[in-house]
Amino acid sequence: MKPQTIGLSGCLIAGLGMLAVGLHVQAQQVEPVLDTSRAAVEDTSRSQERVDELDSRTQTVLSEYRANLKQLEQLNRYNASQQRQVDAQREEIASLERDIENIASLQRAVQPLMEDMVDALADLVEADMPFLLDERTERVERLRGIMDDPGRSPAQRYRLVVEAYQIENEYGRTIESYRDNIEVDGRLYENVDFLRIGRAALIFRTDDDRVLKRYDIDSGEWVDLDRAYLDYVKTGSRIAREQIPPDLMFIPVRAPEAAE
Repeated sequence: MKPQTIGLSGCLIAGLGMLAVGLHVQAQQVEPVLDTSRAAVEDTSRSQERVDELDSRTQTVLSEYRANLKQLEQLNRYNASQQRQVDAQREEIASLERDIENIASLQRAVQPLMEDMVDALADLVEADMPFLLDERTERVERLRGIMDDPGRSPAQRYRLVVEAYQIENEYGRTIESYRDNIEVDGRLYENVDFLRIGRAALIFRTDDDRVLKRYDIDSGEWVDLDRAYLDYVKTGSRIAREQIPPDLMFIPVRAPEAAE
């Protein structure tokens, strides 16, 4: 029995030895595979890091691209807005240039017209009732001087002519009392009291009430006024000077005539 036991033990030992040798051989064969696997893992890790880095850079570049794209859109819209303004300004400049060309031709037409208006104003003063003659005549002469003044623009000339016409127009619907000198029938009356009621009546009286005359439009002469109007004339003068409130009064006027 012992020899068999020894044989089995020897076989067991021999098997274990062979197993150890096989494991050692397998270990030698597996180790390169593990090394390769570890290297692959490390390469994969490094590759992943590079991928992550590239992804981060890509996201950064993408964000910058989107920001630049948005900025480009804003700049395009701003440029379009500026271009519209430039186009509008060019159109306005062209319109102003056309207006300037028209003004030159308009001035050539307006100047003679204004001169005719001044002449018509002079005719009106001459044919009208003789009130404030010095003032109104000086206004006409001043306008004639302005028409020849190179320092005055056409707009200034036209404005002054219109103002003169407005003043003459006001005379027709206002009441006025003033003092002035007048010569009638070769006699000079100094500092007498004039009363103008629109263009309907022009009267003057001396301070002692001895002379009371009205201007007769038909004859163009000063004629005596019925002394029954004296109190009304005095009242009119006080109203014109705003010494008393407006009131009704009788004034000498021509009777209306039938139109032909």
